[in-house]
Amino acid sequence: MKRYLGVLLGVLTAIGGFVDIGDLVTDAQVGARFGWSMTWVVLLGVGGICVFAEMAGRIAAVSHRATFDLVRERLGPRVGMLNLVGSILVTLLTFIAEIGGVALALQLVSSVNHVLVVPFVAAAVWIVLWRAKFSSIENVLGLLGLSLIGFAVALWQLGPDWNDVLHQLAPTSNPGGESWTTYAYFAVALFGAAMTPYEVFFFSSGGVEERWTRKDIGVMRANVFIGFPLGGILALAIAGCAAEVFLPHGISVETLGQVGLPVALALGKIGLAVVVLGFFAATFGAACETGLSVGYSLAQYFGFQWGKYVRPRDAAGFHVIILLATALGAGVLLTGVDPIMVTEMSVVFSAIALPLTYLPILVVANDPDYLGEHRNGRLANVLGVFYLGIVLVVSLAAIPLMIVTSMGQH
Repeated sequence: MKRYLGVLLGVLTAIGGFVDIGDLVTDAQVGARFGWSMTWVVLLGVGGICVFAEMAGRIAAVSHRATFDLVRERLGPRVGMLNLVGSILVTLLTFIAEIGGVALALQLVSSVNHVLVVPFVAAAVWIVLWRAKFSSIENVLGLLGLSLIGFAVALWQLGPDWNDVLHQLAPTSNPGGESWTTYAYFAVALFGAAMTPYEVFFFSSGGVEERWTRKDIGVMRANVFIGFPLGGILALAIAGCAAEVFLPHGISVETLGQVGLPVALALGKIGLAVVVLGFFAATFGAACETGLSVGYSLAQYFGFQWGKYVRPRDAAGFHVIILLATALGAGVLLTGVDPIMVTEMSVVFSAIALPLTYLPILVVANDPDYLGEHRNGRLANVLGVFYLGIVLVVSLAAIPLMIVTSMGQH
């Protein structure tokens, strides 16, 4: 029974933890401008994160070592450094966006400008990362993130024309007269939001934190192959609500408050209060995950003690890295930069960094010296190579599309 409860808790946490500020903003923007026509991108992204998260989790369970620890050893310090620099910059940018997302969520309930809230959010994130147990961070915030299921209820209440929805599912459907370059730009952003690099870093390191063994591979796979797809359905509900409310009127989503407006229209103030709680939990949880991922990546590459499973004084360097990253994030946001703009940049640059993240994982997952009989089989390799080809195309297209469309403005 305890094992089944563990699977259930892991799945629920994966659902609640799948959506972060990048997904909230990008899903709503895409729904408002393109309706349901990018459903295929969400499904493709969820499939990709499942493929590589399973590899990362299996590596952690079998080798008891995390991603950057093995990447540096297997591919050498130079390739490892290239991977580290690209990934850490994207993770740090995402960390800043998540802190900004928490501040925006608190602004919705307090009417206090988000810039004034940023120092308190940063302090709270640091205190939680310093003092809270890993399981508490993951489970409590992940479960609170399930409040975002309010979007699925709101979508049902809005009563979309499902025949029209089915018509829009075709990738050739491009509503609103948008250009195909703009369509491609948002497809890249949506794919990047689904496959954000920090997710696999956190998942792999979390497996080491929780001392996974070969016996836990089944539980890990249940979390991945059930939790992430259900989280993807939640992302589609957010896009669907925006499509129902904003698309018919040609309204673009530019604020976090607009993301929650369809829920307010469908379910009233109580429903809105529930999803605002989800906003807070999802962004605060993702801020904790990205903050930890910054510390994990640097500590694992340079080989010093890391993790929540040891006392803070025994992993002082790890905690100092997180403190400096938190201070940097707060400093950037205190300049008055728009957190939504930071979020948009983070998902595009996530797309650029995808090959640096996922190629090393595929290489290590095929190494019998680390995984023995648990190394990749034929199906895992076929899917891995398939998705590696996609992320390479996405990575090469991201910058040109961002320039041509002025970040989706035309």
